[in-house]
This record gives sequence, structure tokens and C-alpha cells, in this order.
Amino acid sequence: MRIPAMPNAHSHAFQRGLRGRAERSGGHDDFWTWREQMYRLAGELDPASIERVSFATFAEMAAAGYGVVGEFHYVHHRPDGSPYDDPGATAKAVARAASRAGLRIVLLPAAYARAGPGRPPEQRQRRFCDPDVETYLERVDELRAWAESEDGITVGVAAHSPRAVPADWLAAIADYSERHGLVRHVHAAEQPRELEEVRAEHGCSPIELLDRTGFLGPLASVVHAIHVDARDIALLAERGATVVSCPTTEGNLGDGHPPLIAFSDAGIPLAIGSDSQVRIDPFEEARELETLARRAGLTREALLSRSGDLWSELCRAGARSLGIEEAQAGDVEIDTNHPDLRGVEPEDLRLALVTCASAGVVRSA
Repeated sequence: MRIPAMPNAHSHAFQRGLRGRAERSGGHDDFWTWREQMYRLAGELDPASIERVSFATFAEMAAAGYGVVGEFHYVHHRPDGSPYDDPGATAKAVARAASRAGLRIVLLPAAYARAGPGRPPEQRQRRFCDPDVETYLERVDELRAWAESEDGITVGVAAHSPRAVPADWLAAIADYSERHGLVRHVHAAEQPRELEEVRAEHGCSPIELLDRTGFLGPLASVVHAIHVDARDIALLAERGATVVSCPTTEGNLGDGHPPLIAFSDAGIPLAIGSDSQVRIDPFEEARELETLARRAGLTREALLSRSGDLWSELCRAGARSLGIEEAQAGDVEIDTNHPDLRGVEPEDLRLALVTCASAGVVRSA
């Protein structure tokens, strides 16, 4: 049986190196202490090691049933913040790794400017940052020109988050995206502290700030969108943005979970991503979405009952998020005799894919 391969709409390939390591804790542990481990790992990387860990990540994705990856890439420069001789060296290394693994990639180089409102970059963040948005967009221009001659590699744009870039950067990136017809991604509303800092600087929620700056729209994907209210949900729906949920990562980080039934009620497209790579399994991500929605609503009438084919719905939204045709993600062969699916009636397979299956059902090439 063949099914559409799942688009992975949000990935940080290098973070596969955090498996186990990121669970070390000397006491209090939350997203912000996890981030310290991530910074240490990022500080150890160079283009060659980024390519190695990215290849391992992408090979695992291809074997698990993903057909295309949106790589939200922000390790741009040397550890001291100075550019490599080729300013796109690390992004190109990631893209080469995807090609070697047989995976289509949409590179999403992310703009990063500061540690937070009114705070310059910390030493460990300098390799992520550019001095101004024009420098960032020049690097995007060069990557786009390079990718034109590369099969299976396209380029979009991203802003790391409303905390990490000023409002005028968000507006400039949105304008560039619209002028060139490129998808644009951003982390937003992942953590309560983010909401507090954005509200202190701008007097609004992160989603409202994205709307004010023109960032929301049909080309936009908002990653996480966990801590949102009714006004935020209405804006996401009215502007036609996609939400990318990463439930295994969000659970691992203790982020919380998004209001999935409210998103469904509002008609907001919902895609999935493997994010920190704590797990690389699109079946598990889909099942987590469904079970989170059921738990939150105290009901079995959640996402699956509304769509009837949640796998295909997530595939459509993932392709939309990455600006590709659904067919470009390809398909994968499923072993219906695998223990996860053995005995499932043919008419129930589309239901079992997102409730019972795992990456183990994907036949290796």
C-alpha cells in the first residue's frame, strides 16, 4: 500500500545531537535550561559537522515516512559571529545532507538579531545573528541563486521569533516574502515568557505583532502557536496562515499544547514538524495531535472524526506551509502486515495510520 509521504514543516536538524544530553538537569529544568544545552551544542558545530549530523537526521526522516523537510536554519556564522568565507556555508551543508539522504528540502534561513527586547545578542547567540535585516536578506538572495541549479532544494525565509527580531525586521521579511512569492516561517507563542516580553515591548500578543507587521498571511507559517487567545486564533484564520505543531518536541520541552479543536473550528491549516528531533516519526506526531485534542476536549470527536483522513489533511497543510505541490513530497510504501497494522480492515487503514501506526510500518527502499 502506498500513501503520501509526510512533509516535515519544521526541523532543526542539528538538534538531533541533543538526544539524551538535553535531559541532564541539576535541579530546576524547563525550556530555558534546555536552551542552554542547545547553545552548547550549536557552539561545537562547523559546516562539516553540521553536514554530518544533518545527514543522520535526514536519513532517519526519509526512512520514517517524511518526503520533504522545511529546515529552519539559524547556525549561520562562526562561533564569534564572523561570517564564513562563504556566508551560506552552513545552510548549503545542510542542503547537501538532505540531497544525499534522498530528501527534498526547503531551506528556511532564519533572521536573528538579539537576545530579546532591548538586549543585544549573548556571546553564544552571535553565530546566529546578523547586524541588520539587509545583510540577512542579501544572504537569502545568494542562497536562492545557488539553489536554482540544485535539484530538490528551494529557499524560503524565516524570522526566529518576535523576541529575537525587531518589528521592522518582521515587516521587511514579510515584504521580501510577498515580492518574491516565498513562504515565511516564525516561532511564536511557544512560551509564556515570550508573551510577557512581547507585550512589554509592543503592548500586544506575538500573534497580534505578526499581524501588525504584515507577517501573517497565506504564505506565513506560525510554529507552535500554543499560548494563544480567541483574538489570536481569529487573526490566524482571517489572514490564512498555517500553524505548524511539533507535539513530541513541545511535550519534551514542557511547552504546553495548542488549542487544536479551536484551530480546527476556525479552519486553520495544521501541519506537523519534528523540530528538536527528540523523535523522528510522523505517525507519532499525528497520533499525538489527535490524542492531545481528545484529552483537551474530553471527547473522541476530535481532529480525526472531522477530517476522516487526518494523514492526508496534515500532508496538504505541510505542502502548503513549504510552498510545494503535494506530489512533490512523494509517497511511501506501507507494510500492512506490520504488527502495528496487521489485521486492520482495508477501509479502516486511513484511521489506523494516525492512531495505531509508527515509522516501523514504512518499508525501506
